[in-house]
Amino acid sequence: MGFGAQLVDGALGMAYGVTSTSLLLLAGVNPAAASASVHLAEVGTTLAAGASHWRFGNVDWKLVLRLGVPGAVGAFLGATVLSALSTEDAAPYMSGVLLALGVYILLRFSIRPPRVSTARVSPHRSKFLSPLGLIAGFVDASGGGGWGPVATPALLTAGRTAPRTVIGSVDTSEFLVALAASVGFLIGLGTTVLDPWTIGGLLLGGVLAAPLAAWLVTKIPAPVLGTAVGGIIILTNTRTILRALDITGWGSTTVYLVVVGAWAAAIAIAVSKLRKTTKEAAPVAEEPVEVGA
Repeated sequence: MGFGAQLVDGALGMAYGVTSTSLLLLAGVNPAAASASVHLAEVGTTLAAGASHWRFGNVDWKLVLRLGVPGAVGAFLGATVLSALSTEDAAPYMSGVLLALGVYILLRFSIRPPRVSTARVSPHRSKFLSPLGLIAGFVDASGGGGWGPVATPALLTAGRTAPRTVIGSVDTSEFLVALAASVGFLIGLGTTVLDPWTIGGLLLGGVLAAPLAAWLVTKIPAPVLGTAVGGIIILTNTRTILRALDITGWGSTTVYLVVVGAWAAAIAIAVSKLRKTTKEAAPVAEEPVEVGA
């Protein structure tokens, strides 16, 4: 789980926490414990990811600090809020946040893929980055994930910074967010509810995948991968919400069919757009010019 989630996160600049937390909730882990486990593991995975992105030249350090410091403040507050909720109240809330993020990721990468720029330094200033980091950090800790899905698209929308720089910087700044969220969870929950095997497994898989993910960010077609991951997140959290609402039988089957159908359509759209973009970007061969007549 940790290896796969880190591959996705390193390639898209988002979805490690969303993917891991969704699967932990599916396995029946307490919502607050699931988010705490993911963030404790992320302290190690984000450190490895940051080092790998720095090695490949994907990091703007000014962007890391301007985004990560307010993000850490928001994450601590989010962890405190989630720790105070009961399991019954937290599960539907967290799944709702993750479901919304899944829908956003799917639509973002299938309908409106991020613009492409080559600038290696972000032009954004603190008056934009501080509130963005604060909100993204709060959503990340209280919803079990969301740092990347909130921060990365906001920075990519204007198309003013190279995607590899945005993804590398967001991944690197997440170390501060994960550290602050972990402190908040340890204060609110203590250590008795945390499973070291869960945390260790997520950490080991993420650290092993980090170098490969940093390399994949320059190779993999993000629209198709982002759409596929968004569908997985929607499907897993739909199941949690249906169980919380006690919807079974034909009702749940109908919902699943609608989700899978929409997911397949979104992937088809992403593939079609990717092919069209590739075709338009392909160089056109010049016709030979006849000399004389």
